Amino acid sequence: MTTSASLPKVGFIGIGKMGLPMVEHLCRAGYQVTACDRIAAYVEAARQVGCQGTETVGGCASQADILFSSMPNDAALATITSGADGVLARAKPGMIYVDTSTVSPALSAEVAQRAAAAGIAYVRATVSGNPVTARAGVLTVMASGPRKAYDSVKPLLDTFGKTHFYLGTGEEARVIKLVINLMVAGTAGIMAEALVLGEKGGLDWKQMLDIMGKSAVGSPLVNYKVPPLLERDYTSTFSGMQMIKDLDLILGQGAATQTPLPLTALVRQHYDAIAAQGEGELDYIATVRLMERMAGVKQS
Repeated sequence: MTTSASLPKVGFIGIGKMGLPMVEHLCRAGYQVTACDRIAAYVEAARQVGCQGTETVGGCASQADILFSSMPNDAALATITSGADGVLARAKPGMIYVDTSTVSPALSAEVAQRAAAAGIAYVRATVSGNPVTARAGVLTVMASGPRKAYDSVKPLLDTFGKTHFYLGTGEEARVIKLVINLMVAGTAGIMAEALVLGEKGGLDWKQMLDIMGKSAVGSPLVNYKVPPLLERDYTSTFSGMQMIKDLDLILGQGAATQTPLPLTALVRQHYDAIAAQGEGELDYIATVRLMERMAGVKQS
């Protein structure tokens, strides 16, 4: 019988919209989790679901057999992995470091090099989903890095991920996350144009969305957005500003690999327009509101 005493000790840095559900699943599975975040209220939220709390990145890393992080951007990941109190300096010998962030392959490769020099196994475990699917424990996990380390942490990834892919030993997980998010952003742009075209053509809003969800284009992403769009609810699960960050990563990867991404560049401009109108913190599907304004549609 597996007991909490026999399970590896877990650290988790970054207890935001995605991090909190992940640590809750780990705690429910019996793991002893120590949580760290620069925002005290997030650490308190983690305590409420069964975690211990610590104030420093180094303190979190030094206690962990397996350390997770969920960072908002390249700069944040670079910060927590650098310096005398950073993850790589304070890690215990033999620790496995699992990062779930959406960051550039270039920055991730730098972290990988420094982790290898420190004798730390570094697993990139990007996730596809949102806070709702994270709470339900049905994220899609796309991992790369040392295979032995991935196999060791797979039981932990299983606590919040329903579907798993191992892609290779390098930055494959970072690249596939950008590929997926490119399609998410493009879908939001196309869905907005299609809805406004139908709206101006006299179609009923609710019936149009119902048909979209049940038609050949009714992907899981489209169907996830149908209920809030029925109510014209743009409360953020993933904001326009977060999408701007990811689109910049995508375009940067395109530049680095000489891959032209003209449609993606246009979608990026749409999000600039959303941000300029003070709506960057709305959900990324607020592309619909932007298209309505561009088409002269009175918004309800």
